[in-house]
Amino acid sequence: MRKYNTIFLIAVIMVITGCMGDKTESIKIQPEQKADKSKSAIILSTTTSTRDSGLLDYLLPEFTKETGVEVKVVAVGTGKALQMGRDGEADVLLVHAKESELKFIEEGHGFSRYDVMYNDFVLLGPQDDPLGLFEVCPEDITEGFRIINEKKHKFISRGDESGTHKKEKSIWGETGTEPQGDHYISAGKGMGDVIKIADEMQAYTLSDRATFLNFRTDLDLKIVIEGDEGLFNQYGVIAVDPGKNTNINKEGAEKFVEWILSQKAQEMIGQYGIETFGAPLFVPNAKVR
Repeated sequence: MRKYNTIFLIAVIMVITGCMGDKTESIKIQPEQKADKSKSAIILSTTTSTRDSGLLDYLLPEFTKETGVEVKVVAVGTGKALQMGRDGEADVLLVHAKESELKFIEEGHGFSRYDVMYNDFVLLGPQDDPLGLFEVCPEDITEGFRIINEKKHKFISRGDESGTHKKEKSIWGETGTEPQGDHYISAGKGMGDVIKIADEMQAYTLSDRATFLNFRTDLDLKIVIEGDEGLFNQYGVIAVDPGKNTNINKEGAEKFVEWILSQKAQEMIGQYGIETFGAPLFVPNAKVR
């Protein structure tokens, strides 16, 4: 009888120990601890142009050094970036489609939007510029688009609802025409990939200037239209509404907004590209805090 009692006691101890072990494991994964850990990281949903231009590689290490906040970058088209904000899948947005950004704010997905910087769009084409756009309409993007469609020369579109794609569609709208046919290719890719496709196919495409300059040494493309006031390209920053879900890092997002609008960050943006290209790739225009 004593033998069975001993076995029973051992079994009870094992069960109790096992339960304590389970309890210990459950303590390790409490939501509060996850939230505390997330304080040191944010998700930045931004455009492929800020990534492909090299700007983020230049800025973000300094932000992390100063604040201790790591940044996970998700580079997509502006349309997708804004949707990530609506879905609560990002903490902060850095995008370039102001009309869509203001609508995002009006819908209550964020509280404020701030200008950060700008550059411009340019029309790229083959070095020999087969349609002669550089000679015919070097500062008239609407006329350039009209000629491309009329002559049915290959044109590569982002096709991804990015800020660049939205700008392209608005220009087509100004021409009163809708591009159709085999010459119009919707890539559904980021800016760097689209430029490479245009280079391979010797096609025309709309690009932000910064990404083109960052890739130009490996391309057989050139700028054929620039300087049209309709090609202005403004970037804005938005902290996502923290009420979306418990995963939104409100503190980290606010630190990023504060930092990128600061005098130091604005000066860094204004310096980026000067050493390599002789001119900045982005012009800072935030109201410095």
